[in-house]
Amino acid sequence: MSNTRRTFLANCARSAATAAAGMTFARAGASATPGQDEGDGAGTESKALDIRFALKLGMVGEGSSLTEKFALVKDIGYDGIEIDSPAGYSGKEARAASEETGLPIHGVVDSIHWRERLSSPDAEIRAKGIAGLERALRAAKDSGASTVLLVPGVVNKVERYDHCYERSQAEIRKVLPLADELGIDICIENVWNNFLLSPLEMRRYLDELGPRVGSYFDIGNIVKYGRPSDWIRILGKRIKKLDVKGYHQKTGWCPIGEGTEDWPDVRAALREIGYAGWATAEVGGGKRERLAEILTRMKKCFTD
Repeated sequence: MSNTRRTFLANCARSAATAAAGMTFARAGASATPGQDEGDGAGTESKALDIRFALKLGMVGEGSSLTEKFALVKDIGYDGIEIDSPAGYSGKEARAASEETGLPIHGVVDSIHWRERLSSPDAEIRAKGIAGLERALRAAKDSGASTVLLVPGVVNKVERYDHCYERSQAEIRKVLPLADELGIDICIENVWNNFLLSPLEMRRYLDELGPRVGSYFDIGNIVKYGRPSDWIRILGKRIKKLDVKGYHQKTGWCPIGEGTEDWPDVRAALREIGYAGWATAEVGGGKRERLAEILTRMKKCFTD
């Protein structure tokens, strides 16, 4: 896990009061109509969202082994988990824990993408970034995951916007044959990297790379730049996974469900594009009580 991600998770660790004991929110069971045209919301208002809830492995503050951590997450009620690569364990080791506990691994996070950036002007750094992405793709295959989360680059004084766009696409194209061979999708996360600041541009960026590359849409991250529901409707079927956190336009990071995401419209937009799949918490974690609170908050956000 990168220092940037560690710092972010630490800043997000503030939690609200634990939900009242026994309070539950029913998981939606009916999916939106597969293949529904983007933007066509006709007849979707009454359809429940089919969401599978997960968290990042680094959030789990209990358990001394992968198996113990996975078992805890499963017992709390999560549907799955997302791991890192490279990490202190292999994809095969993670898969063994998954099979033993019955907790699916749905995704892998490329844990070096902030440091070994595909947008770097240094060819050696970009090469290291490609090697890391290839390793993450193989870890995804080994662990039973379907996607690798990738931050494609950063715009700063050294890495210009246009260069970030061109370099990152050129590097990603190098690994597309491997992604195709393994059957793993590369999912671009929207983060505070000063890059891909419009949903129209994100859509174009993804389409230029082809269907193997999609969006890992972070609902909370986008609040700083625009309305999450606008991005959802514009990106449509390109959204393959969701990240969940809380962000308030006036006060910043906050507990899930207490931000200015406009969850009713987010749910409406997800129905319109026919989204059915994973929603993964990316906030400060902790022990059982904290992880249970996060799950309760996520379920409430996705339930009418």
